[in-house]
Amino acid sequence: MHIKASAPGKVILFGEHSVVYGKPAIAVAVKKYAHITIKERVDLQINLEIMGLGVLASLNLEDETISCKNNRMETGILKYVLKALKLIQDKGPTKGMDILLEIEMPVGAGLGSSAAVTVATIAAANKYYETDLKLDEIAKLAHQVELEVQGAASPIDTTLSTYGGALYLGRNTNRIEKLPLNWELPLVIGHTPRESNTAELIKKVHSKMEEYPSIIYHIFKSMEQITEEARDALIEKNEKKLAELMNINHGLLDALGVNTPVLSEMVYAARETGALGSKITGAGGGGSIIAYCPVKIEEVLRKLQKIENAFKAHITYEGVCTNIKE
Repeated sequence: MHIKASAPGKVILFGEHSVVYGKPAIAVAVKKYAHITIKERVDLQINLEIMGLGVLASLNLEDETISCKNNRMETGILKYVLKALKLIQDKGPTKGMDILLEIEMPVGAGLGSSAAVTVATIAAANKYYETDLKLDEIAKLAHQVELEVQGAASPIDTTLSTYGGALYLGRNTNRIEKLPLNWELPLVIGHTPRESNTAELIKKVHSKMEEYPSIIYHIFKSMEQITEEARDALIEKNEKKLAELMNINHGLLDALGVNTPVLSEMVYAARETGALGSKITGAGGGGSIIAYCPVKIEEVLRKLQKIENAFKAHITYEGVCTNIKE
C-alpha cells in the first residue's frame, strides 16, 4: 500500500512582525507543496528519504531520535515528521514504513515549509494508522507539532496548509477568518539565503521597540491599518490599492531594519519590470519577497532569476489532500 499526502505552503501578504505585537495579518496558501509518501513495511523500521537532497534517515518514535544513514545531518525538517508520526502512532497501532519526502518550496525561506511537511505527514499517517482524524483535528495536531519543535508558532501556517485559501488573523491573534476570495493572485516569489533566523530578527525589532517605543509603536499601528485596508482590497479585488499597500508595507519593514540589500534589489527590480506591488514576505533578513504581477509575470520572473532564485506561485483554495494506492 502507498499513501501520498500533499499540503501547500504559504506566503504572508501583510502583518509581518506587527503580528508579534497583537496586530492583524493576512496570508494565503500557494501552489507549492510538501509531499509525503508512505509505503508499508513488514517490520517496525521507519526509514525516510528527502528527494533531491540525498538525505537518508531512520526514525525511532519510542525515544524520538533521528539517525542519518549517510552522515548528512540535515535533520531540522525531519523533527517535524518525527513529532507528527509520534502523535499519530500514539493513537493507533505500531507499524513500520518507508517515507519519501519531497518539498517544492525552499526550506527556511518564510514560505511555510515546516507547516506543509507537518500537515502532509499527519494526513498521510492518519490514513496509514487508520485513526480517522477530521481536518480540524489535523490542523490542531499540526500546530501542536510546530509548538513542540519551535517553542512558539502561529496557527495560521498549519491552518492554511490544512484548508488552503486566504486567512485573516485578527487582532491579538484571537480569531482566524477565512477570506471569501475567488480570484487568482498571480505572484512571483524571489528568495535568497537567510542572513538571520526568525528569532534573531524578532529580537532585533524588539530592541528597536525598546529604544524608540513611540516611533515603532506608530509603525505597527500603520501596519495594522495597512492590513485592514488590504483585507478589503483583496475581497473587492482592488488590484491598484492592494499593490500600493504592499509597497507602503515594504517601506515600513525596511524601517524596522529587517531588509537586506539583495531583498531590496529584488523588490525594486520587480516593480521596475512590471510588478504592481512587491515587498518582503516573512521575517526578512534574507528569505523571500513577493511581487504581485497581474501583468508581465514572465518578465518579472526572468528579471528576479537573474538576481537570485525565483518562481511563480498562485493562490490555492485547496488544502491537504490524500491518495491511497493498493
